[in-house]
Amino acid sequence: MDQLEIGDVRIGRVVEFSGPVGLTTEGFFPGSDPGVWQENRDWLAPRFVTAADDQVQTAVQTWVVRSEGRTILVDTGLGNGKERPYVPVWSHYDSDYLADLAALGVAPGDVDLVVNTHLHLDHVGWNTRLEGREWVPTFPNAQYLVHRADFDFWNPEGDATPGFGRGNQNAFEDSVAPVQAAGQLQLWDGERHRIDGSLVLELAAGHTPGSAVVTLDSKGESAVFAADLLHSPLQVSHPELASCFCEDPAAARTSRDRLLSHAADRGALILPAHFRAEGAARIGRKDDAFTITEWAAFA
Repeated sequence: MDQLEIGDVRIGRVVEFSGPVGLTTEGFFPGSDPGVWQENRDWLAPRFVTAADDQVQTAVQTWVVRSEGRTILVDTGLGNGKERPYVPVWSHYDSDYLADLAALGVAPGDVDLVVNTHLHLDHVGWNTRLEGREWVPTFPNAQYLVHRADFDFWNPEGDATPGFGRGNQNAFEDSVAPVQAAGQLQLWDGERHRIDGSLVLELAAGHTPGSAVVTLDSKGESAVFAADLLHSPLQVSHPELASCFCEDPAAARTSRDRLLSHAADRGALILPAHFRAEGAARIGRKDDAFTITEWAAFA
């Protein structure tokens, strides 16, 4: 529940899940060189891979951002009680998410803006909660931002055929459509969408067609909410590693390279959606490769 500051912007986080999800490094990053994982095992295990069987250790977390008098959530995790037939570890999940938000001083009615960096099930779950037999927006006063390309791609009424397929089943219907029906969904288009004087949404397509990152610049300090451009810290030094959940791995690599260059050039803190433990890190360059120079202050 620790918080940190980037210029005038305060950042906290709610960790809803932390642990393995049943995929080894080979399963999570298909085609990756086992030797690369073995060479880095001394620092990856046990925080980021399990020591016994090389399962990827991941986190699902929401970044709580306070900027210019507003409370902003970057992604909303898993949600409680949601039917996820093809992801059993998260089906009918039950967490203390709202209590953890409250511990940061945030009630649902306090949230002004929700940013869904993309529409995978582990980024939209708390968009809604069950009220009686209906899914309703969890944050009644919030506007929800989604890139139009992702909305169209995951809309079951469209004609796209996602590679993730049934893995994302029900997520649009229970966590996106109710927000649209309530009139709280705002679709954005193009490459950039300014949130306020410090925060900008930038398209970072590849993981999904409308995947985005949030860049933060305040008083000479920088950060990037990197969403799913990075699932493992090993991708910092090996950006060629692509997750099995990327719709377009080549485009995701291009977006990842751009992110890492931006972070290294500016000394920016990167805050991916799925890093465990400290959750965030600063990026630099060493011997023509990117490297983690410092972990964040989150416990």
